[in-house]
Amino acid sequence: MIKKFGRLMLDINGTFLSDEDKLLIKNKHVGGLILFSRNFQSFHQIKDLTTEIKNIKDNIIIAVDQEGGRVQRFNKEFSKIPSMQQISNYAKANNDDSFLTEVGWLISSELIASGVDINFAPVLDIDDSTSSIIGDRAFANNVSEVIKMSSNFIDGMHEAGMSSTGKHFPGHGGIYADSHIELVKDLRLMNDLEDKDIKVYKNLAKKLDAVMCAHVLFPNINKDLPSYSSFWLKDILKENIKFDGIIFSDDLSMIGAGDESFKDKAIKSLEAGCDMIIVCNNRNEAINVIDAFDENNVSLSSKIFNMTKKLKVDWNKLIKSKRREIVKEKLKQIEELR
Repeated sequence: MIKKFGRLMLDINGTFLSDEDKLLIKNKHVGGLILFSRNFQSFHQIKDLTTEIKNIKDNIIIAVDQEGGRVQRFNKEFSKIPSMQQISNYAKANNDDSFLTEVGWLISSELIASGVDINFAPVLDIDDSTSSIIGDRAFANNVSEVIKMSSNFIDGMHEAGMSSTGKHFPGHGGIYADSHIELVKDLRLMNDLEDKDIKVYKNLAKKLDAVMCAHVLFPNINKDLPSYSSFWLKDILKENIKFDGIIFSDDLSMIGAGDESFKDKAIKSLEAGCDMIIVCNNRNEAINVIDAFDENNVSLSSKIFNMTKKLKVDWNKLIKSKRREIVKEKLKQIEELR
C-alpha cells in the first residue's frame, strides 16, 4: 500500500531524538528528515537513530548529503569518498567509465544499510573553478561528461535500491557566489542555459527520480527564484524537459532563499510546483511552516513514497564483500594522487 507523506523535511540537533523531535516527527506535515555531521557518531548510532525515526512512523524519508569530497556527512566506518570531479578524472584517465556506477552503488549501499532512504545526489552543475560552492562537487566542466558520468553514477544508485536527486536546477555552476550566505544572481540568458546547464536535465529527465532547486536568481529570464517560480518548475522542468519526478526546494533557511517569511516562502514553493519543502537549522520556522500548511490545508503526497529505499542491505555482508573492497582500493588510489 502506498502511503501519503507530509511535505516538509526538517532536521534535528543531536545524535538522538529529543521529546520535541519525536512530537514533530509525528506531525502529519513532516514527511522527511535530513541528517548532518552533527547527527553522526558511528554506523551503529546512526542505524539506531534511523530505526527510532521509522518506528515513530514509516511514512517519512530520511535523507543526507553524502556526495563525497567536501560534502560527506558520515565517516568512520563509511567509505571515504573523494570529490566527484576527482573520481571522474580518474575514470577518464583509466578509461573506466563504469567506475562511476561502482561508486554510486557503494555510497548508496552503505547509506541504505544504515537506514537512510536518499542521498541528495548527483550534483549536475557544470563547473570546475567558477563557483565558490560547487567547484569539484561537479563531475566536470563539460556538458557531455557531466551527462555521461552522472548517468553512470545514477545507475549505481538504482542498482543499490536508492532514488536519485539531481541538483541544483536549473544550474548553480555559472557564478562564484554561494547561495548559503548571500542572494545569488546569474545574468545569463535562456539560450546560454539551454546550451549548457539545462541540457543535462533534458538528457537525464527519464532517469532522475527527483530534482532539487537552486537558490539562484536568473533576473534576465524570470523574476522569481526557481523554488518559487512556476515558470522554472512547471513551464521548463515539467512541460519542456518532461520531468515528472519529485521536486525539492533547497533549504529555505539559506540566505539565497530570500527574506520573505518562511510561511510565504513555503506556500509559494508548493504553488510553484515543489513536492517537498526543506527547512533546516531553524526549528521555530519549521514549526511556523507546519502552521502555514495547516492554515492553507496543504494536502499530503503519495508521490513522495517513490523516494523510499527499494532494497535492504545487510551491513555485515556489505563490509565483507569483494566488490566493496575493490571500489575502496580505487578510491584510496585517488586520495593518494592528491
